[in-house]
Amino acid sequence: MRIDCYLSLTCGAEDSLKINIYQALELEGLEAEVNFYRIDDEKAGSLGLRGSPSVLINSEDIQLANVTGFS
Repeated sequence: MRIDCYLSLTCGAEDSLKINIYQALELEGLEAEVNFYRIDDEKAGSLGLRGSPSVLINSEDIQLANVTGFS
């Protein structure tokens, strides 16, 4: 499994996101390659991301919402 986390340059959720992801993996007995990326609005737009943080598991966004903008 691959988990990619995209955060805006100013997003303050990285530490808690890391804790939550690693705790969930441990509780479920799963292994994953986990990556964290700090990106700007232009890169987020080119990737089609809708919020910060955006978490993709095996390239699928886990929160499908009609949100625009990346902040």
